Amino acid sequence: MGFVLLILGVALWWAAHLFKRVRPAQRAAMGARGKGMVALALLVSIVLMVIGFRMTPYVHVWAPPAYMTHANNLLMLVAIWMMSPAGTKGKLLHKMRHPQLAGFRAWAAAHLLVNGDLASIILFGGLFIWGIIEVAVINAAEPDWTPGPEGTLAKDGMFLVASIVLLAVIGYIHGLVGPSAFPM
Repeated sequence: MGFVLLILGVALWWAAHLFKRVRPAQRAAMGARGKGMVALALLVSIVLMVIGFRMTPYVHVWAPPAYMTHANNLLMLVAIWMMSPAGTKGKLLHKMRHPQLAGFRAWAAAHLLVNGDLASIILFGGLFIWGIIEVAVINAAEPDWTPGPEGTLAKDGMFLVASIVLLAVIGYIHGLVGPSAFPM
């Protein structure tokens, strides 16, 4: 049952995010009410993924080496920084069209590096592939894009420091509810 809920959650995540691009007329017909329905679908998808992931029995696929924890943490720092406002307010990412989706894919990839079980591969692999598809669908629907004004390196530095602090907080909370994110 856990695998079913997990897969349904990932599928609902995909459907809710892609609905606007794949079915623009139907989404537009829903008006403002559609935003609430999409938000509700995303909330349900997250609940299904969490419950499904926790219910799924452990199925060993591969054993990640211990040093992958360091690679994971570095990639998580990059992911958090890319999902911050650095893409629109900094200098380094301002020419990147989808820094938040790239950060999301980095988050998923980081988790794939340190989790060698089937449920993790379904969850994080499914979300990683969604991030790739989402970029392709957005680019196809809206091919014209111009970068915004270039920010400053000082803003990039500020967001990097904030990302380090946020990584520490997330890692601490992660250790309270699941495995420790930091090597002992």
